[in-house]
Amino acid sequence: MITVISRINRGCPMAASDEAAEETVEASGVPVPEACDERQGQDRLPRAYKLWLVGILVSLVGNAVFYFALGWAASEYGGSIAGLALSAITLPRVLLLLVGGAVSDRVSARRVLITGDAAMLIFSLTLAAVAYSLGAPPLLLIATGIAVGVVDAFYLPASGSMPRRLVAQAQLPRALSLRQVGGQVINMGGGPLAGVLVGLAGFAGAAFVNAVTFAFTLVVLTVVRPQHDVPPTPKTDGLLKEALSGVKVAFSHPVLRPGLWLTGAAAGFLLPVLSLLIPLLAREEEWGAGTAGLVLGAQGVGMVAVTLVVVKRGPLGRPGLMAASALVLAGGGVLALGLCPSATIAVAAGLVIGVGNGTFSAHIAPLVLASSPDSHLSRIQAVLVLVQSVALLLMNNVLGALVDLQGATVIVVACAVMLIGVGLTGLASDPLRNDRTGLRRR
Repeated sequence: MITVISRINRGCPMAASDEAAEETVEASGVPVPEACDERQGQDRLPRAYKLWLVGILVSLVGNAVFYFALGWAASEYGGSIAGLALSAITLPRVLLLLVGGAVSDRVSARRVLITGDAAMLIFSLTLAAVAYSLGAPPLLLIATGIAVGVVDAFYLPASGSMPRRLVAQAQLPRALSLRQVGGQVINMGGGPLAGVLVGLAGFAGAAFVNAVTFAFTLVVLTVVRPQHDVPPTPKTDGLLKEALSGVKVAFSHPVLRPGLWLTGAAAGFLLPVLSLLIPLLAREEEWGAGTAGLVLGAQGVGMVAVTLVVVKRGPLGRPGLMAASALVLAGGGVLALGLCPSATIAVAAGLVIGVGNGTFSAHIAPLVLASSPDSHLSRIQAVLVLVQSVALLLMNNVLGALVDLQGATVIVVACAVMLIGVGLTGLASDPLRNDRTGLRRR
């Protein structure tokens, strides 16, 4: 006990996975400088991960511009065409996600990503040329949505598994939180940037910008080499059977099963509050668009603040315990939002929701990724994206219809009750609550 405290006071915390160094310290009673330097080096994220992250964030900028351009071009033809164009992305993505995860595990995630970027580079350049010549007719927009959805079904599981292949498991919370911060910044700035670019260059220009970002990401992927990669899954079964085995493994695992249920609940009862219910509640309470924007902005501030803390310090506690508790906290914020008597309290409630949302995201993602078997990394990511997509797609429509019947306040309160209940249920799961992924040994 004394030797461990001595190591901490000297500024060299003991990594949970560094058992050999721990035995050396216990035997000698003094810290080993070489082991200390090695652990400090391990605390720094690998250069390969940082380079890959830059490529991913540049690609996200292209996606933000392109998705805005697609929706904007489709809105010219009315709500039905706009809905079809966006649904054309979601439907093939949902249908092919499990197959995409199986392909990634079978042939390697890096190859899938390189193939996907190359395909989208060629497609985006072709689309830019066609749109420049013909404009953006509805058939072209719907076909574009289908193409993007098909590539996403293979790309997302592979991309989701890459952090596990590039960093050590103990670094996953910090690595994924850094990616989340970058994504939040892009989400906040992507809309205005997309509006300017589309206004200047139209749909064809947006497709060309998207092609440039895919070209950059493709170059990055050819340079980056996974440091913790696992051998591809042997081709023992058919592709469909391998795809379904991902679902079986995910929902039979003692940590993954409750983790996925929590993720589905967050996607179904928390994300619609932000995108759907806050605008409806603001109209019902006559707060105005400015107040609704402030609530969403406060949520973003809370989320980014927590994520930055995790980037700097690592996980705030046991990841399953923190994730389940965060849903309870977010549910409390949603409850205050539904019952608040003033716009000022609504903004404060948005901040609480953001802290809960950020804490949940920063702990559940590394927990799921670290708990996934090496043979099913991409397939578990496919299941994760599928759970989120189905829950969000279903609940956006259900909650929207219920608001028309009962009003926004009642539905916001109902979402809060569900979030609190699911969070408390997660706390009752011993494997989830006691998992120590990413924590250091004291």
